[in-house]
Amino acid sequence: MTNIAIIYHSGSGHTAKMAEAVGRGVSAVSEVEAQVLRIEGKDIIEGRYANEDVFAALDAADAIIFGSPTYMGMVSGQFKSFADATGGRWFSQKWKDKIAAGFTVSMTPSGDKLSTLHYLFTLAMQHSMVWVGTGELAVLPDGINRLGSFAGAMGQAGQEPPDVAPNAADLATGEALGRRVAEAAKRWKG
Repeated sequence: MTNIAIIYHSGSGHTAKMAEAVGRGVSAVSEVEAQVLRIEGKDIIEGRYANEDVFAALDAADAIIFGSPTYMGMVSGQFKSFADATGGRWFSQKWKDKIAAGFTVSMTPSGDKLSTLHYLFTLAMQHSMVWVGTGELAVLPDGINRLGSFAGAMGQAGQEPPDVAPNAADLATGEALGRRVAEAAKRWKG
């Protein structure tokens, strides 16, 4: 069984909805299991993320998909606290050669989401991981990748409640990313 961990932070529930969609995509692939892990504020102690159970799950995963809302052109502070706490794993190259991918949600069509995806990519590269993008052409007839990102899945949500946004097309993009990562991780694991 191939195990894929989805680690994310969500401030108002929109990124959580995208994480669930990514998880559905992962789980749609046979012999692949998704584990959706949320970064909780209670796990941040003096600015540093500290949940060893979550880290153990990430260490055991064959692939890790990172997710964060885009706040002020970057990952959320909570996600950054998590990322900073991965330094020990970086030093020992614990996640080297794991498959990695990312997703984000922000208010406007651009919303500087690419900056967030580039940060997630850089985090993965620091850990010597192997990045997988969406693999979807932009603005497909079914709405998949309507925001035109090849680096990772993007969703759009403003002040609407999470049951309204991200919309169906953005969630389908998240599912497509999850499936692609699951298929890549299965092949990579061999």
